[in-house]
Amino acid sequence: MFRHMLVPLDGSRLAEAVLPLVAALGRRLPARVTLLHVVEPEAPPTVHGDVHLRQAAEAEAYLRGAAGWLAGQGVEAGIVVGQGADVAGVIARRAAEAEADLVVLCTHGSGGFRAFLFGRVAQQVLARGTIPVLLLPPDAVRREEPFLCRRLLVPLDGSPMAEAALDPAMTLARIFGAELLLVMVVPTLATLTDDRAAAAKLMPTAGTALLDAEAREGLSYLDGVMARLPRDGIPAARRVDRGEPVRVLLDLLARGDADLTVMATHGRSGVSAVWAGSVASRLVAHTPRPLLLIRIPRES
Repeated sequence: MFRHMLVPLDGSRLAEAVLPLVAALGRRLPARVTLLHVVEPEAPPTVHGDVHLRQAAEAEAYLRGAAGWLAGQGVEAGIVVGQGADVAGVIARRAAEAEADLVVLCTHGSGGFRAFLFGRVAQQVLARGTIPVLLLPPDAVRREEPFLCRRLLVPLDGSPMAEAALDPAMTLARIFGAELLLVMVVPTLATLTDDRAAAAKLMPTAGTALLDAEAREGLSYLDGVMARLPRDGIPAARRVDRGEPVRVLLDLLARGDADLTVMATHGRSGVSAVWAGSVASRLVAHTPRPLLLIRIPRES
């Protein structure tokens, strides 16, 4: 798992925020690394404050410089220049052609562009195959500092589909010598949003009792998951928290309780229809830490 990383770079310093993480992964796995730049026709003159690369020769020179930095970190990288107006589509196609098993890219800050990257690049890569996508907020890692991973956060919801994140999380825990933190979030009466909310308002005592029972069942479920994990020395902990799932997970990350989140998500087409309001899409908009999205296998 994770033998070939495809790393799209757009020529900006923001995009290069992924390089320390790529270096850390490349050394430890070890894995092949391919740096990709997509030359866009009629591209704007700048991208995130840097000059936009408009020619293939410029792109090759830029990628060679990034590859040189990685070489100084002990990681060899190849370079590829693609072309096309549909940048997300080119990345997805190149990832499939190169048989990459991990795409690493920067989310480029907040607001519309972050939504663009998640909705276009990550969604298309996940929708067209089973390639995991590792998203990195630009301020999560400093270029001059090595990436360290001491604990991985793995959100689970009690379903086998969510457990698709466990094997990749175990792989990363092994190479970093990190701990796994398995988390399940059970709502409170105030944070219920599904069809149970109306019933809970009518019968708050019964609703509270049911949610308390759900929390106890959650602990039992996580204990069962931990018992099934391979016994190869990877430390693991579990917890059930109460509240709104995204808020709870973001609070854990803000406190420094984990350095990287690994979670499963659907990769179906139609971001607004499928991912709107989902934990994954809302996390990627606000997480201060890297987020690895694992494609939930298609149902047979």
